[in-house]
Amino acid sequence: MTADAPAVSAQRVRPRVRLRPTMTSDLEFVLSLEQDEANLPFITPWERTQHEAAVRFPDFRHFIIEAGEGLEAAGFLILIGCRSRHQSLELKRMVVKAKGAGHGRAALRVAKKVAFDDLGAHRFWLDVKTRNARAKAFYDSEGFVVEGLLRESVRTADGFESLIVMSMLQSEFAARRAQGLEMAA
Repeated sequence: MTADAPAVSAQRVRPRVRLRPTMTSDLEFVLSLEQDEANLPFITPWERTQHEAAVRFPDFRHFIIEAGEGLEAAGFLILIGCRSRHQSLELKRMVVKAKGAGHGRAALRVAKKVAFDDLGAHRFWLDVKTRNARAKAFYDSEGFVVEGLLRESVRTADGFESLIVMSMLQSEFAARRAQGLEMAA
């Protein structure tokens, strides 16, 4: 399953982005992004075996974000709960290589379309570390609503960190789409 984000909007030119299923041959790229010093403070990296399982397990969708004219690997994202009877999908992780290039925003819009249109989600949720103000503001701007705080739920070398839980419901996605803020069906 792949979906492309449009390159042009009424507001501004957006980068061309596509999601393609991750192959095991992509995992060195994925692991290198997770271990990058710019990303480590904001994520809880997985072992290679966890990524290998996510590539194979039907309840997960592990994607490479491809961007630009040549659709080069620009990041990755992982969806969990794709077969949930509760229709509640989690954006487990999204990491992009070039921050500020628009690849993350375009990829998230494709991921929302996949979650709601292709996988039939009722709820699309994520968590973000409280110290990651940039990501929190990004998800706010993309229509995610704060549901609550998981206090000191992640152990780190410095102690414990809290996670902000955010979500978007299918009805909220549909309203944003009607306003032209999401990809067309």
